[in-house]
Amino acid sequence: MNASHSSSQAVNYFAKELSWLSFNERVLQEAKDKSNPIIERMRFLGIYSNNMDEFFRVRVADVKRRILLNKIPDANFEEDEILLHQIQSKVLQLGKKFNQIHKDILNDLNEHNIHVEQPEELSEFHLSWLKKFFHDNVLQHILPILLSEKKDYSDQINDTMTYLFVEMTNQKSHYAMMEVPTDRVSRFVILPPEKTRRHKTIVMLDDIIAYFIRDVFSSFFSFDDIQCYAIKLTRDAEYNLDDELEEGLLDKMSKGLKQRISAEPVRLVYDESMPAEMLKVMKKRLNISQHDALIPGGRYRNFRDFIAFPNVGRQYLENKPLPALQSTAFNNHSSVFDAISKQDILLYYPYHTFNHLLEFVRQAAFDPDVTQIKVNIYRVASQSRLVSTLINAAKNGKHVTVMVELKARFDEQNNIEWAKTLSNAGVKVIFGIPALKVHSKLCVIHRKEKNNIVKYAHIGTGNFHEKTAKIYTDFSLFTRHEGISEECDSVFRFIESSYKPFQFDHLMLSPVNARQTIMSLIDAEITNVEHGKAGKITLKINNLVDKELVDHLYFAARRGVKIRIIVRGMCSLVPSAVNDNIRIISIVDRFLEHPRVMVFHNNGEEKVYISSADWMTRNLDHRVEVATPIYDEKLKQLIIDILELQFKDRSKARIIDSEQKNSYVRRGNRKKIRSQIAIYDHLKKWESNYNNE
Repeated sequence: MNASHSSSQAVNYFAKELSWLSFNERVLQEAKDKSNPIIERMRFLGIYSNNMDEFFRVRVADVKRRILLNKIPDANFEEDEILLHQIQSKVLQLGKKFNQIHKDILNDLNEHNIHVEQPEELSEFHLSWLKKFFHDNVLQHILPILLSEKKDYSDQINDTMTYLFVEMTNQKSHYAMMEVPTDRVSRFVILPPEKTRRHKTIVMLDDIIAYFIRDVFSSFFSFDDIQCYAIKLTRDAEYNLDDELEEGLLDKMSKGLKQRISAEPVRLVYDESMPAEMLKVMKKRLNISQHDALIPGGRYRNFRDFIAFPNVGRQYLENKPLPALQSTAFNNHSSVFDAISKQDILLYYPYHTFNHLLEFVRQAAFDPDVTQIKVNIYRVASQSRLVSTLINAAKNGKHVTVMVELKARFDEQNNIEWAKTLSNAGVKVIFGIPALKVHSKLCVIHRKEKNNIVKYAHIGTGNFHEKTAKIYTDFSLFTRHEGISEECDSVFRFIESSYKPFQFDHLMLSPVNARQTIMSLIDAEITNVEHGKAGKITLKINNLVDKELVDHLYFAARRGVKIRIIVRGMCSLVPSAVNDNIRIISIVDRFLEHPRVMVFHNNGEEKVYISSADWMTRNLDHRVEVATPIYDEKLKQLIIDILELQFKDRSKARIIDSEQKNSYVRRGNRKKIRSQIAIYDHLKKWESNYNNE
């Protein structure tokens, strides 16, 4: 049985771009949800905005690029034109919701004695303080760009920043723009108390600059009136790398990043109160085309800064911390290698502490019996303890190999610097396969034990990143299983020598055998149903958009396989396109759901995999990704229990239906379970009972 049996029957797909917007609407729901602490609601607006920036830089830019490239005789680009229109329409609709939610949050903050105010609303005391603050701390960072009529200024805008577009009028209008220096001055300026200490006042940096805008220009320009409005430009995040053989990959990547700075604009968001004539001038100066999204909005741009909105009030206005759990399996042993030799160990971040993984590498760095350490890096923290430890290992004479993925989108510059730092410290740095991104999350350690080399492996669903490990949910498996650890080691050899044949009997490796293995596992469930047995598939995934796999899930559902899916982001599969055998939910809560998990019923002897790969064509065919089976029965059951808690969520779970309405799963007469909290409690109990099992 193969995909060809199913592909001809399935014609129902969500456009992945519209499905992604549906996901970001779920983020917006969290900002609206009054059961969330008020500060967290404001931060969700920041997350929504940051998501939308990346959506335009990547997804919308791709659609626009397809339209422009297809403008040749007889080319059919109507579908992309319609899609772009649908995207822009949905974005405008969400923008209106966003603005209303922001207003509601500001009103709710007032009730908690936190006031985000305009300078015009301030007392003389605060205005005097603000004027001094502006001249002492802000003015030095204001660098206006004066605009002439015939020049395109779009390539002079940093698309990570907010700008103020300025008009000075006398007998003639003069225009300028300037960056709001949020990288040097806090966006949220907290004023000193004037009334009671409970009364907190915050003024936005953009508003401060706008209020004192005359002080910026009056020494050099004569004008009767001056006004300014916030704008933000978003660019195409793609870039081209030339193929000159004499140019090293690091140099190519650096050049590519510079190209991104001047890449085509794809979105311009502006203050909707900007006068029409001023808007017309701005569009011309920034070379905005008909295919670029021109989006009116509220007073503020670049809401992603609101991810760091300060809590100047009581502690209960933000989420109560969940202290990271210790792994009893690790803590029962003085050495991480003794612990892993006793049994496979599974961690689930951020519920478990990330320190166990860092300790795994730290001990390897100075253990006299460790000979080699191999790691692949996709994203790491800017102050990475992992990288510091790897450098220490090299100083201790270990053979350290680090595969650095230079094409990790938006982390390229960070990774270029790490590659240079590691290489200078004597670490062997490899850059992978030119045509494939390496997205796996592997670490392999070679250790001498009784005259043999034993290999210890880490396989994860998330990055080696201390910061994101506190907010992304991800699984980590530590094992010395001979087959799995040997195949993990083979992945590094495959990266260095992709032309050599490698056999993988345990791991699913993209692009070698992952697609075929997944198809075979689905087929096995279909076969079980055809023989009168149960056929069940449970998936947890970020994105499900690969049409071949979507078609095969449709086909399996038609044959009677029961399919349950938890999807965070894009989902091309339409649950009602076949029958009632497919159920999909999505959970958005305080932690970002990031792991990829596959459970195949296998006639009651479940096959459970954790993976770095989403079900996207790029992840299966154009990236190096690794999925590992979980063989330990207790760990398999733990993963299944965690998934079941998520399917029981009656607080943060939404139904993915044919209309993408994002309706919450109805509670009915069931207990109101919030799965992320329930999982924490379950893991806490699991760890405390570990010694008794």
